[in-house]
Amino acid sequence: MVTARYDVVVRHQRHEPVRYGLRSRQAAWLVDLDEVPRLPVGLRWLAGFHSADHLGDPARTMRQNIDAWLAESGVARPARVRMLAQPRVLGHAFDPLTVYWCHDGDGTVSHVVAEVRNTYGGRHCYLLQPDADGRAETDKAFYVSPFHPVDGRYALHLPEPDDTLTIVVTLHRPGVAPFTATMTGTRAADASLWRAPLRPWRTRGVSAAIRWHGLRLYAKGLRPFPRGEHA
Repeated sequence: MVTARYDVVVRHQRHEPVRYGLRSRQAAWLVDLDEVPRLPVGLRWLAGFHSADHLGDPARTMRQNIDAWLAESGVARPARVRMLAQPRVLGHAFDPLTVYWCHDGDGTVSHVVAEVRNTYGGRHCYLLQPDADGRAETDKAFYVSPFHPVDGRYALHLPEPDDTLTIVVTLHRPGVAPFTATMTGTRAADASLWRAPLRPWRTRGVSAAIRWHGLRLYAKGLRPFPRGEHA
């Protein structure tokens, strides 16, 4: 399996200071960074994966960028990297979470990189070493939702997808777990990129939905925390 597409449901649940949940349907592709799928020349504006939408230098390939970032973090070049992401569709890209599974030569997942984006144009990558069940923890170090300060610790469950996809991220603070995000889904029969522009709202609607739910949370009495050094 070089490329796979997953029809997924994304859920966010806030547990305090107010209870609030949201749910949306999206699609995500799992691609090998050495064999990134592309549409024919002349049609690539419809959908595709681009270095400019992810970490590193837009002039390099995504594989070169993840290798360089890992090297800066003291990690040797993986034998294989598989990326779970949404493609750019009709010129628009906004992927809140991109996950990279980095394999050793024997196929073992040695590291996972979680690349997080916010609606302010910021990006941050977390380097994780999950256990055999795909579980890892890391301190929160990036301003995502304006209604959460940059503190606490994430517990993540991100086993590499097969026929199913399950990702769980829970924010923990002393004595409380105020927020949980999940992405769950099943592998679709058709992994072609031609599917992406047929439902462009699945990409364009993500950032719009984030802002809409932000307004609803503001109406419920929540107020943004200052970004400070994360601005």
